[in-house]
Amino acid sequence: MSLMKKFILLAAMIIIFLTGNSQNFYDINTINTIEIVFEESNWDYLLDQLYAAGNNERLMGSVTINGLAFDSVGIRYKGNSTYNPNQVKNPFNIKLDYIIDDQKLDGYGTLKLANCYKDPSMIREVLGYEIARNYFPASLANYANVYVNGNHLGLYTSDQDVDKLFMRTNFGGDDGARIKGESEGPTGSVWDYFGQDSASYEAYYKLESDFGWAELIDFLDVLNNDEDNVEEVLNVDRHLWFIAWSNLFVNLDGPINNPQNYYIYKDHNGQMNPIPWDLNECFGGFSMHQTLGNLNTYQLQQMSPYANENASNFPIISNILSNNTYRKMYVAHMKTIIEEFISNGYYETRAEEVQGIIDADVQADNNKFYTYNDFINNLNNTVNGGGPHGGMSVIGITQLMDARADYLLGLADFAAQQPELSQVTITPEEPAPNSEITVTVNSGYADQVFLKFREGYIAPFETMEMFDDGAHNDGAAGDGTFGAVFNLGSAGMQYYFYAENADAGTFLPQRAANEFFSLAVAFSGSLVINEFLADNETIIADQDGEYDDWIEIFNNDSQAINLGGYYLSDDPAAPDAWIFPDTIIEAGGYVVVWADKDEEQEGLHADIKLSKEGEAVILSNANLEVIDMIEFGIQQTDISTGRYENGTGDFIFMTPTFGAENLNGIVGINDSYSNITDINVMPNPFSDKLTVVVDLVEASTVSMHMHSVAGQTIRMEECTYPSGRNSITLDTSSLSKGVWILSVRCNDSVMTRKVVRL
Repeated sequence: MSLMKKFILLAAMIIIFLTGNSQNFYDINTINTIEIVFEESNWDYLLDQLYAAGNNERLMGSVTINGLAFDSVGIRYKGNSTYNPNQVKNPFNIKLDYIIDDQKLDGYGTLKLANCYKDPSMIREVLGYEIARNYFPASLANYANVYVNGNHLGLYTSDQDVDKLFMRTNFGGDDGARIKGESEGPTGSVWDYFGQDSASYEAYYKLESDFGWAELIDFLDVLNNDEDNVEEVLNVDRHLWFIAWSNLFVNLDGPINNPQNYYIYKDHNGQMNPIPWDLNECFGGFSMHQTLGNLNTYQLQQMSPYANENASNFPIISNILSNNTYRKMYVAHMKTIIEEFISNGYYETRAEEVQGIIDADVQADNNKFYTYNDFINNLNNTVNGGGPHGGMSVIGITQLMDARADYLLGLADFAAQQPELSQVTITPEEPAPNSEITVTVNSGYADQVFLKFREGYIAPFETMEMFDDGAHNDGAAGDGTFGAVFNLGSAGMQYYFYAENADAGTFLPQRAANEFFSLAVAFSGSLVINEFLADNETIIADQDGEYDDWIEIFNNDSQAINLGGYYLSDDPAAPDAWIFPDTIIEAGGYVVVWADKDEEQEGLHADIKLSKEGEAVILSNANLEVIDMIEFGIQQTDISTGRYENGTGDFIFMTPTFGAENLNGIVGINDSYSNITDINVMPNPFSDKLTVVVDLVEASTVSMHMHSVAGQTIRMEECTYPSGRNSITLDTSSLSKGVWILSVRCNDSVMTRKVVRL
């Protein structure tokens, strides 16, 4: 498989993970219906009073979302300038799990509803988030019609909360410091250092986690006073994407101009990551620039890409773009966004599509801040007057962006000759773990080329310079091929390239590091990780009735293997997390390990837990040599990831087959038991014999397996039976005493029962 194909497959898998797990409620093509019911008839007055008190208290109510009812929900108004006690359509913060723990919708506990304030087009927020998500973490967003006590308040944007679920989905964990930029006024510095007293920062930041002042102050101290170590505390590439997007789309009510409407999160690597919020005034909807003044149409179109680079109270920009390499990277990122969304007209086409989705609902919104004609016209033209304050002018989206793209691409830094990168090769193509590899890439117009690489999806990228000197397996010196030779780790790598000359820089792939190439190592051996389930809600319980994560090992060999002394882990940096006791896996057999951090339970219960947001599973031999490994992304509830063909194929999403041969893909619920209508076991508990009654719709081959709590799988029966009720007696005299799981399989249908051997 070519490297480019590997990259395309990786990108496709990432898209599948994201859309499959979390986007149903935020599907842009779905306009949700949210019906709020309060017992109090003066609910609006009560919400106004709670807002005025300023302590984020909530009014209790019930909420029905697309016909699904939620009780004991906490509701409050939210927003700063978007809230007004004298307007009907105020923004909402709805906490579904306010009283009832784990009461969520598609995993979401808090819903944020914005009222399209100061946006005649009503698409700025949704379109802004959609474009941003191509380059750095940003919220999902769509629309909802909101009703209170039967009254239609109007059409709202529904924006994914930047909460722990967001962190787990985008950063692989949620235990880092999470801080919101939230100022007491619309002006002030952004990312300045005021000393070690946390009180000096309270006017600009609000902690969203239970801690964070020390982490914030340390970050700001390094950013302002130790420029050589900025990459230790800031994900610089992600930040460059963030400020490039913010400047390009003139999002002046965010941190490139105002100290508000964003979050920062400290990830596992100790790096802060910026996250946008409240985008209703992007695309030039807010025009007051702290340094440049109130910008007119021409000034918005031609706002400098380096605005605030010399402003000492904006270290968020000035302390980054003062670095010449970062500056070239910043320009390269902005050019990529222009090429992918603006110059080709895609953003306009997409804007028209989004307006088409909501057109009828906008017309039906009697509380919108602008007229329907304003909604139509603001895509291309300035809307003068109207709006929540009256007399305001809001620039048209295409009126801004078409002229802005022309202006930016005409600047010397944007017109400069960029290096070219192409023809990536890795030798050998399928390297073994811990082996030496050569990476080469062809480049023109480059003074320097760098390989950026890492092991693991949440590790930071390291930098290695590549050379065109004939000494790095790069061919002849000066032939335009740059090479690097180094030892690959045991987990493969993700990687991308950056090249620069005196005037410009470029990336391969262009969206790096949000997208990257992936290189897997070639493991050899008979034992493989065959299947795992990282979010087991209803599929199969262990002997104590607990629905825990599990990992299935398969033996491709013709001989049985003792797993005693082998290791299982979810962390490439700690492959010895859990050691197998003496456990025989038969030839062509399966062993299943519960990943539940509960080693006191009987059987194979490993001291690891799998994250449904994505991590790794590593199987190592007694010498801690990795013999199989998979790194995975976001998982779906009750859908496993397994090899197909069984034992040898690539990993795909599938219907779980605990301790049995893997299926080709996901079998629909209505089809899963289409041929087995029911099974019964008797007696239970049992001793030397167990009778299994299987009801079949049509004649079929039925196979039965017993799975011990120690992970052992024993084939009990395989035979073809006629349609109707079949009574099958199994000889169980060889089974050890204790709890077993019986699985009955027919074609692609699997049913399980817990049984006890006396």
